[in-house]
Amino acid sequence: MGKTVEFLFDFGSPASYLAWKALPDVAARTGAEIDYRPVLLGGVFKATGNASPATIAVKGAWMNADLARWAAKRGTPFTRNPHFPINTLHLMRGAVGLRDDPRFLAYVDAVFDAMWNDPKNLGDPAEMGPVLARAGVSGEEFMAFQADEDVKARLKADTEAAVARGMFGAPTFFVEGELYFGQDRLDFVEAALAG
Repeated sequence: MGKTVEFLFDFGSPASYLAWKALPDVAARTGAEIDYRPVLLGGVFKATGNASPATIAVKGAWMNADLARWAAKRGTPFTRNPHFPINTLHLMRGAVGLRDDPRFLAYVDAVFDAMWNDPKNLGDPAEMGPVLARAGVSGEEFMAFQADEDVKARLKADTEAAVARGMFGAPTFFVEGELYFGQDRLDFVEAALAG
């Protein structure tokens, strides 16, 4: 049996989207398992004093160009979302609520695609409905996750635990306790999984 890579992500991170698309191939090549861990990037930023690169004009412009280069290199469809930034709290609660559900991967794929492939305003309930339907999740279920105290507590606890382990941005990966940051570090993640 292969090693496990923990993949900590937030839908608001385009680099997490690129990692989401690339990570299954890494796992297939190495025989690794992926442990998907939704966290709230806003909470990570608040706890660490970090901020989105988009808040710094020159860094944001560079990052947009770099993300497009990585997407082209990997053949991953990528479109900058014109509604960015979108508060992802409701999206991350949905992921936490579905984490142990067979629809989890379909939900994550649908939300990432609606954020960074075929961009939608996921802060608008009317645009969120078809995304949920694609994943087989009803609007009522999704709204229940928003009010569920266990879901809220789990997202908060998972985010705090990630920060305690050294997370400062997304995506973050852990292989055998070693932290790797950024979708552009997947070569190092793959080497760690293969070693």
